[in-house]
Amino acid sequence: MTAADDGVEAPEPGGPAPVRVLLRRLDPAVELPGAARPGDAGVDLRASHDLRLAARGGRGVVGTGLAVAIPWGCCGLVLPRSGLARDHGVTCLNAPGLVDAGYRGELQVLLVNTDPKAAFDVVRGERIAQLVVVAFAAPEFVVVDELPPSERGEGGWGHSGRA
Repeated sequence: MTAADDGVEAPEPGGPAPVRVLLRRLDPAVELPGAARPGDAGVDLRASHDLRLAARGGRGVVGTGLAVAIPWGCCGLVLPRSGLARDHGVTCLNAPGLVDAGYRGELQVLLVNTDPKAAFDVVRGERIAQLVVVAFAAPEFVVVDELPPSERGEGGWGHSGRA
């Protein structure tokens, strides 16, 4: 391991192989997705057009100008950018947005403005969300009469308390 600029240990070259994602540029002027720093899980998605989000829940679909072919056995998760949420109250309405491997249309982000007073102007080229590509195990459901016991049991919705 080597120390990165921020003091976090970075893996030596030769770590896990990157996942190859085929990408089609629908808008050649939009910057390609990229991680802010080496080793970051998410890559930034950028707006392909301007859009005003009204205060108090204004929402809109923002295109990215990109289409992808995520490999089978993986999916894409579209996640909010923490700075937009913290500084402006703008987040992804259906987070995480799920991009299945078979989808070939434009990546689009459903944004919502939770700020009670100020509208938010999305500007073309602005980073609006992050895409994380993850491998998953496809479920194989088996019908049973009873589930095996667990420590948690049927407790849910705040069952473990606040502290």
